[in-house]
Amino acid sequence: MSTTTTMLLALLLHCFCVTTAELPAGPGGGIGEGRPYFDDVSPRNVTAVVGQAAVLRCRAKQIGNRTVSWMRKRDLHILTSHIFTYTGDARFSVLHPEPSDDWDLKVDYVQPRDAGVYECQINTEPKINMAVYLSVEDESHTPAPQPPVRFPAAAATIWGSQDVYVKKGSTISLTCSVNVHSSPPSSASVLWYHGSTVIDFDSPRGGISLETEKTEGGTTSKLLVTKAALTDSGNYTCVPNNAHPASVSVHVLNGEHPAAMQTSNSAALTAPLSAIIIITAACR
Repeated sequence: MSTTTTMLLALLLHCFCVTTAELPAGPGGGIGEGRPYFDDVSPRNVTAVVGQAAVLRCRAKQIGNRTVSWMRKRDLHILTSHIFTYTGDARFSVLHPEPSDDWDLKVDYVQPRDAGVYECQINTEPKINMAVYLSVEDESHTPAPQPPVRFPAAAATIWGSQDVYVKKGSTISLTCSVNVHSSPPSSASVLWYHGSTVIDFDSPRGGISLETEKTEGGTTSKLLVTKAALTDSGNYTCVPNNAHPASVSVHVLNGEHPAAMQTSNSAALTAPLSAIIIITAACR
């Protein structure tokens, strides 16, 4: 074989190797194997009923040290990254049983506002994503979703009085304690309801936040609603996933204290003061 022929074959072999190395990965393996891809076997359209749970499935293959995230398309809000949740709405969580390739998004107590497109993403360069559409049905004969009925013997407790009075424009602060030793603290979660509706921490109203502390003794959840409006009045319920719920009534006042607040402090003074007046008069 001549020197020219040998050089030509070497050049062709080099071009073939460079070309195949740049081909993208695919679920079929072989050329390009090793790059992340979605195992597209799950439904792209998911239907859920108001008040029930929805699971949006995502199977990511060969991700290596890359991260799988879920994003809500309508507001570009990152909901989860890896196994961590990046939203104040406790209804959202990621299901990733080790060592599977599943990175499913779970939405508890689905509400009509949850309908829309969600994207499962892998942080490659460029980023790759898979869209899943969630549709929500509101059955006309189904009553409004209520907190679950079956609970263990433990019960939640909301600190303070059963009736909470705040002035318009101030902050509503409610603290719920759940002292449960039967389950790991990391598995405990708390939802808050205003009436029969789950409180949306990402709602256009804004000014709603949740502080949760988990210890070996139980879970403490603190709900803060700033700039209280008259429409924020009503029943607030703390609903743990491992205990009975607890409720309080919140009354937002338009600058006036109710009679109940005044008498709660003055009633204890009224009787002794009357007795003092009578005794003083008798001594004269």
